[in-house]
Amino acid sequence: MKIDDLYYQNVQATTGYTSVNANKTAAASKAAEEQSKDAVGAVDKTTSKTNTDRVEFSKDTKVNGKMSDSERAALVQSLKADLDNQMTRFTNMMTQMFQKQGITGAAAQGDNMWKMIASGNFAVDAQTKAEAQQAISEDGYWGVKQTSQRIFDFAYALAGDDPEKMKEMQAAVEKGFEQATKAWGKSLPSISQETHSAIGDLFDSYYEKAGKAE
Repeated sequence: MKIDDLYYQNVQATTGYTSVNANKTAAASKAAEEQSKDAVGAVDKTTSKTNTDRVEFSKDTKVNGKMSDSERAALVQSLKADLDNQMTRFTNMMTQMFQKQGITGAAAQGDNMWKMIASGNFAVDAQTKAEAQQAISEDGYWGVKQTSQRIFDFAYALAGDDPEKMKEMQAAVEKGFEQATKAWGKSLPSISQETHSAIGDLFDSYYEKAGKAE
């Protein structure tokens, strides 16, 4: 997997969840809205036990400038595995929803799936909408905070605290956003733009600290 593809996946899933959450079709009627609120409440009550939209790393795997090469490699693998798991969960959810609505084949595969989500030409059931709301919430796995930090952590772990390599990683991030925009077929939703800005802030903070350390 190429490094910019990692960022592409993060951006795509974030925008995908945004579209699911914002979709206003006939199926998302007032009754469905009420069911959605109930579902969100149920999710909140079980968050402390099993929250599959959030990821916590132990202090032993937290990114820092003193990590050894083996520790960085282990962290990168951990981040990749977690992202792959969350992406599989998301794409399976969307595929199942599309199949229920008779949307199958090429229309629900690859970049076509993202364009289908972006179009909004599908119905959203209450449970799916509730999951999307939780996923892109302030502390959700696909929310601005976690997504931007996760992308920065990928860069930091791979660059090995080397400012020049960090610039290469930042360029890969930009390419990932370009790929996501192309696959989406139009401008990315505001949450992705906010995530893009938040990542830039993290890089800026890193460069500032690196400059003071010299």
